[in-house]
Amino acid sequence: MCAAARLAEPARLTVDIARGLLAGGSERYEKHLPDLAGVYRDDEAYAEAITRDDGEPVYWVESSTPETGRGALTIGLSVLRPGRIGDEFAMTRGHLHAQAEFAELYYGVAGSGVMLLESVEGESRALPITPGVVVHVPGGWIHRSVNVGDDTLVTLFTYATEAGQDYGIIAEAGGMRQLVVADGSDWTTRPNPDHGGYRA
Repeated sequence: MCAAARLAEPARLTVDIARGLLAGGSERYEKHLPDLAGVYRDDEAYAEAITRDDGEPVYWVESSTPETGRGALTIGLSVLRPGRIGDEFAMTRGHLHAQAEFAELYYGVAGSGVMLLESVEGESRALPITPGVVVHVPGGWIHRSVNVGDDTLVTLFTYATEAGQDYGIIAEAGGMRQLVVADGSDWTTRPNPDHGGYRA
């Protein structure tokens, strides 16, 4: 480090599980139901859900990035409300890191979810995440959170700030290879017939 460089100020963060907030965070973004056009396969069910939309965010992310550049970490809280569109459970858009070799860690704080992970080469994994469970997303895996429970899914995450996100890779492929869908009172995965393969 250059002697003239100024150290970033350490951050103390507090997770407010009940309200889905990260006190001490510096960034927040929200996704509302109209922002998720094309994410769910059942267009009719999505259109019907839009007519009942309460205007509240479907999910939001609060994060802390006190510094940028090599070695910096982004730490955040991802909060995903429950629900279904057709037989698909509520989910985030999902992403691959713009620098695909970078990993990410998710720690379950509240609720019941699935981390859906897929590689460009064709592998798929669906890993349950609940309070106290850590999911390590290695580099090279496209990933999204899915809320398969009746309560809000809250996860704490961290990744190298320089990793960035590529949100377009899923949309360009016609969705992820696997869908997380209702199976009676439980969940299962099934192939997405619209998936056309990921770009290399």
